[in-house]
Amino acid sequence: MAWTDERVEELKKLWSEGLSASQIAKQLGGVTRNAVIGKVHRLGLSGRATPSRPARRTVKPSRPRTTTASTPPVARTPVRPTPSAPPATPPAPVEPAVLPSGEFATVLTLRDSMCKWPIGDPASSSFRFCGRKTTGDQTYCDAHADMAYQPSQKRRRRNSDAAAALDAIAATRRYNF
Repeated sequence: MAWTDERVEELKKLWSEGLSASQIAKQLGGVTRNAVIGKVHRLGLSGRATPSRPARRTVKPSRPRTTTASTPPVARTPVRPTPSAPPATPPAPVEPAVLPSGEFATVLTLRDSMCKWPIGDPASSSFRFCGRKTTGDQTYCDAHADMAYQPSQKRRRRNSDAAAALDAIAATRRYNF
């Protein structure tokens, strides 16, 4: 679509009224918002009225709700945090296997049946792998597999947690009619 003189004049008029590029594109028809923006920049139109925005609604301050006599306020019992179990002590480190050559397993000496648990800092020269024997198609030896694959903890709900949840629901119902 070419910009005719009439359409350019309409564009200038709508732009000076403060319409957005999207609104102008809808009124002109056959052009996109980006085409309107490009034409405005090429024409050098900068001064414009305040952009058209929907009028903001005035926010009324909310008034406190009064409870009726039929619903007495629910007394909330404080929720006491349950003491958690002391953190488990980390397992003792497993000593890496020594190869028949007297060295430890490295990237170059690892085989399919060897534990690939990394030991140390990869940037240091003392970095090595566990190298112990694995069973089947496992990646790690039994000791390292126990550390790598931890069972998920089941969530236990206690009666006090359920009571606190019911209190919270009752409190929100009082305010959210």
